[in-house]
Amino acid sequence: MSQITQFLRRAVQINGRGVATICGDRRQDWASFADRAARLAGVLAGLGFKPGDRIGILALNSDRYLESFFGLAQGGFVFVPINTRLAPPEIVFWLSDSGCSGLLVDDAFVPVLPKVLPETPDVRHIVYIGDGPTPDGQWSYEASIAEAAPAEDAGRCDEDMAGIFYTGGTTGRSKGVMLSHNNILSNAHNMSTAAPFRQQTCYIHAAPMFHLADGAMTFIVTANGGRHVFLPRFDPAAFLRIVEAQGVTTALLVPTMINMLVHHPDVTTRNISSLEDLLYGASPMPEAVIMRAIEVMPKVRFTQAYGQSEASPLMTLCLWDSLWIDGKLSNRIKSAGRGVLDCEVAVLDENDREVPRGTVGEICGRGKTVMMGYWKQPELTAHTLRNGWLHTGDGGTMDDDGFIYIVDRVKDMIVSGGENVYSAEVEEALYAHPAVAECAVIGVPDDTWGERVHAIVRFKPDMSATEQELISACHQRIANYKCPRSVVIQHEPLPLSGAGKILKSELRQPYWAGREKRVN
Repeated sequence: MSQITQFLRRAVQINGRGVATICGDRRQDWASFADRAARLAGVLAGLGFKPGDRIGILALNSDRYLESFFGLAQGGFVFVPINTRLAPPEIVFWLSDSGCSGLLVDDAFVPVLPKVLPETPDVRHIVYIGDGPTPDGQWSYEASIAEAAPAEDAGRCDEDMAGIFYTGGTTGRSKGVMLSHNNILSNAHNMSTAAPFRQQTCYIHAAPMFHLADGAMTFIVTANGGRHVFLPRFDPAAFLRIVEAQGVTTALLVPTMINMLVHHPDVTTRNISSLEDLLYGASPMPEAVIMRAIEVMPKVRFTQAYGQSEASPLMTLCLWDSLWIDGKLSNRIKSAGRGVLDCEVAVLDENDREVPRGTVGEICGRGKTVMMGYWKQPELTAHTLRNGWLHTGDGGTMDDDGFIYIVDRVKDMIVSGGENVYSAEVEEALYAHPAVAECAVIGVPDDTWGERVHAIVRFKPDMSATEQELISACHQRIANYKCPRSVVIQHEPLPLSGAGKILKSELRQPYWAGREKRVN
């Protein structure tokens, strides 16, 4: 039987008196952590929630966020982590589409609720997990669990759904990826090979906890009874300070964070000698950045991870030891690595036949980590999981040693600062401006973000707008990170294919000339 809560029970069994979490001035051991998680399950059951009910989490990184994962699993509820960078209409969609009947929220997002709750009548109860006074109409997390009795484990396991993790959709509609207990435990099993996880591991939650990249670390660190340390939002100076103060051994960051970190003046003055393993992924990693990281953190092992939410999310790992050949750093630094234990990886053609080594095809995977499917989207599920393979939409090659090299995206997805941005969603926001006749959104190279969102716009006759007016209009409709950072006004029609589709490959060409366009 596979249960998320078995990881917590193991942590208590092997290290019950050991430190579980350090969050600001708060710290607790694993026995106390498990008790609080069970009491949270009791609180939610007392409010009338039933196993299988979906409950959203809208909060910054904290020990209470971690408790929520395990408390919801204990009660048999389905957690729905909400991207903290969404605009209110997008939060409404995620809550409504998933059918959330409850929401856990902290101080940072209480001000957003007046724009969200009137549009989400199915959300019956709000549990406040912040540090200030509990707002009117909400349940105090601390007061409630202090009064509640610990709940018995609801027994949800194996192929029961544990969470819904939303990802973007090429049609502009977000997709809810349904992950089971098996999916999440299998992913933790895969992650166990990425670094030497043990009781002495001290992991810092610096990437957002709503993101499955951080989630991949959450469960394996817990299973080994290690320590969790929390950084509410990533800041390079704060990251370095906490690594030094708490003896952090392990971290997972997106390349944008690493770029900020290795160019921060404190990186050479802080004592970060405790840091042993730094995993990265989720967006392109410029070679100059990883080389700088190796230079300023010479004792750290760097491991690249590749995957997607639909794979829970890990599909490949490029382990530090595999990068070195005869004592020299090899070209494998550009690779996404090899398939992990519970996910078979192949590069397939349009008929789902494996292509010859070194030939570009679509990266596909199958195994225990592959999702249950998309929430309420059976046709899309069938298309994505056709012929027994998860189709990633990413193009790449495999070499003779099984290393994957990702060359481009099959889908028109932009990865900016570790966040997936889907062009159709941005284009929809641009088309809402009355002056826009035609537009295309593409990703172009950016030294800070890996890629930036770039719009090419043609106006209607006798109408116009400034670049800033177009960007501001987008900010009213979609999250800030999805909005264009640059706009080009074009007077002639955009290039079209024979089928009448805008040729984005042609629009991208001048920006990517002479560059390797890769996804990590």
